[in-house]
Amino acid sequence: MATLFEPISFGAVKAANRVVMAPLTRARAGKDAVPTPIMVEYYAQRATAGLIISEAVGISRQGLGWAYATGIWNDAQVKGWKAVTDAVHEKGGKIVCQLWHMGRMVHSSTTGEQPVAPSPSTAPGHIHTYEGKAPYEEARALRLDEIPGIIEDYIKAARNAMKAGFDGVQIHSANGYLLDEFLRDGTNHRTDAYGGSVENRLRLLREVTEAVIKEVGAEHVGVRLSPNGEVQGTIDSKPETVFIPAAKMLNDLGVAWLELRESNPSSTFTFGGATEQPKLSPEIRKVFTRPLVLNQEYTRDEALKAVAEGKADAISFGRAYIANPDLVRRLKEDLPLQQDDMATWYGPIGAKGYTDYPFAK
Repeated sequence: MATLFEPISFGAVKAANRVVMAPLTRARAGKDAVPTPIMVEYYAQRATAGLIISEAVGISRQGLGWAYATGIWNDAQVKGWKAVTDAVHEKGGKIVCQLWHMGRMVHSSTTGEQPVAPSPSTAPGHIHTYEGKAPYEEARALRLDEIPGIIEDYIKAARNAMKAGFDGVQIHSANGYLLDEFLRDGTNHRTDAYGGSVENRLRLLREVTEAVIKEVGAEHVGVRLSPNGEVQGTIDSKPETVFIPAAKMLNDLGVAWLELRESNPSSTFTFGGATEQPKLSPEIRKVFTRPLVLNQEYTRDEALKAVAEGKADAISFGRAYIANPDLVRRLKEDLPLQQDDMATWYGPIGAKGYTDYPFAK
């Protein structure tokens, strides 16, 4: 029987415990998408996590439409991230880079071009831009001849991540962004080799994963999926027919670990709330044989139980890590958790609500 505080290996990454810091977009970078010095302190504060999954990091200007978010497509961004990874490693921590293409969830004021997606569509709600909140714009369908370039962007980003000192990468295929948009029938209405059948809708995720594995090695690659519910307007009518095969495909490709962000009837996730679609992790557990990380509003007791019962190999915590840089200690010793201030989630507002949360005495 495993415990939440035992070591675990995520492929080549030897983690000291099974408490994972989930990716958290905090928007503290510059307009050039280069990490800033305050981010070095932020990540180093949280280095006791068994594994830190970085905030989502743009693989290209086209794919990064969130104001003050980070990228990893040029040398300045690599240098900025190198300061972060060095600081985490000096504290004994491990950190991987989450590779992100936002698909239709971008704005032309940031990228300089119309958003792209599997099919023409418009996301609901508003996006943060440098000029304030703005409604999402209609995305155009990616042409077939553009897809190899998208895959090449993932390859370059993975290469740059390793150059920046990350211990590995996580391919972001969740939460209504590009790869997730290709997976789900609510946003993928294509009739070519990337649409229609489940096999076709899995194709881009498979090709990206194969390419990243070839570049950095399967032992350095994880994937994130959000297999149930609606997220940022993206949903599938029969998710069990898509995500269980997706998990088996990823297992067969040899990825080192898989993270699932699952919704439930009482979810309060900012970008996608409650759902009656059942969690698929029990079935995915049967087809994915390497470490499985579960995420979404786990309490301490729920996390301990999920790992002890073998439902998960590790649990990733998101919002709890905003206000509790010493979360591992607080969970282990059952200390009270500090509450985060939602008004300070997103920058660029400096240390307030970012690096000023105190450690337990």
